[in-house]
Amino acid sequence: MAFTVAIDGPAAAGKGTISAAVARHFGFRHLDTGLLYRATGARVLNGQDAAEAARTLEPEDIQPTDLRTAEVSEAASRVAAIPEVRAALVAFQRRFARLGDGAVLDGRDIGTVICPEAEVKLFVTASARTRAARRHAELADGTSLEEVLADVERRDARDRGRVDSPLRPASDAVTIDTSTLSAEEAIARAIATIAPIWANR
Repeated sequence: MAFTVAIDGPAAAGKGTISAAVARHFGFRHLDTGLLYRATGARVLNGQDAAEAARTLEPEDIQPTDLRTAEVSEAASRVAAIPEVRAALVAFQRRFARLGDGAVLDGRDIGTVICPEAEVKLFVTASARTRAARRHAELADGTSLEEVLADVERRDARDRGRVDSPLRPASDAVTIDTSTLSAEEAIARAIATIAPIWANR
């Protein structure tokens, strides 16, 4: 029986780092679902219709490294608010979650919409300024910290305020606030939460 770990949270909270580490630790497959939206957003920036871009997305489309730019990040947040786009990508994620022995999916609505039956649900968060500082350190395009903070706050408002699948923790999710944690500490907390449930599956 497949074992699913759903990890949600806002941008740059550390959920991607935690998810990848958890997948390695337990030998699970990992899907950064945000890359599905980034890939769709990148296609829209190139002139494609958003819904069509999402419907025709292939696994190889989420590999390019240029999906991490600020422009693509903004486009991803915009297309994620389109119900037709979200509907087109839900089936992709649900199939991934139940293939093989175990899977870790990280995103905005994994525990609430995509995999509400997930065996483990985590909500990884941090203060907006902490997250902006982390994102700023990743960018190499000259964007200022204050611009990144404004972008983070805009994305938070849009992600939490959208009608379809708003960003929020599942009622049974365990929250990990990484504002004052090192990556190693946050990963250790996630593994400690998952390990007993995995052992008793």
